[in-house]
Amino acid sequence: MATEKKSVPTPEQLVADLVLLLNLEPRGADTFVGRRQVGGTGRVFGGQAIAQALGAARRTVPEDRHTHSLHAYFLRGGSDALPIEFRVKRDLDGRSFSNRRVVASQEGAPILNLVASFQKPQEGLTHQFAVMPQVPPPEELEPDAAIRQRAGAEMPEGPLRDLMLRARPIDFRSVEPRNWQSPGKREPRAHAWFRTVAPLPDDQPIHRAVLAYASDFQLLSTAIQPHGLSFHKGEIKAASLDHAIWFHDAFRADEWLLYVTESPWSGLARGFGRGQIFTRDGRLVASVAQEGMIRAVEG
Repeated sequence: MATEKKSVPTPEQLVADLVLLLNLEPRGADTFVGRRQVGGTGRVFGGQAIAQALGAARRTVPEDRHTHSLHAYFLRGGSDALPIEFRVKRDLDGRSFSNRRVVASQEGAPILNLVASFQKPQEGLTHQFAVMPQVPPPEELEPDAAIRQRAGAEMPEGPLRDLMLRARPIDFRSVEPRNWQSPGKREPRAHAWFRTVAPLPDDQPIHRAVLAYASDFQLLSTAIQPHGLSFHKGEIKAASLDHAIWFHDAFRADEWLLYVTESPWSGLARGFGRGQIFTRDGRLVASVAQEGMIRAVEG
């Protein structure tokens, strides 16, 4: 009997599924439930937990206030076989700023704590020290998805191959493409363009949630670049410990953004990474920092 070929979702379906994943179900008393990632890897992706927690906090804040920062701690690995419950505490509603605390739990055990701050837009002093690096435009770069497809086609059947071949809602294009099987040693710096594979709604909170989701993809991988080890060969055990984002200005996550990442330090089984996100015209719209557990797996 011939094997039934799986249908490939369209870009519009992928983005609609991402928006649905980040759209929480209210349960009253500032409690929300986040949908689970269908066809995931078994563990909740950190960017999903952050983006959903941010969405829960955002639901309790006046619409005229935009997210300007968040700080999150990962407490336990979550299961993508289960939904996530988010409980929000309203710590502050001032004249210009609002502050919220969120606890994300599964089966009664917290998996993530997040604090987010929101600001009513105001005029103020302006400067930008950071300059966007001169890198090739995304149109000149091969999509990471195409590189993953070639690598996945050479892997044996199994969850890792399925992960490599899975269609994704965000198009990453690395200036320095990664070799997942034999990465080699290189300096801990990376540049990647990204955007959703189809348009998003004209709603700035959605764009900020999508950026929060995408911001978890690059940092730990940048931190292991000097060591020449591969996640996909089982040479590294890693997990995010904490994550912070500062949103500086408005942007669209369905237009090309440049993610510049670097890791100035690693040690004590931890790796530290930081990133800057620029619009195509050079505006710095977000800054990111993360520390993760990184352990070499003994052969």
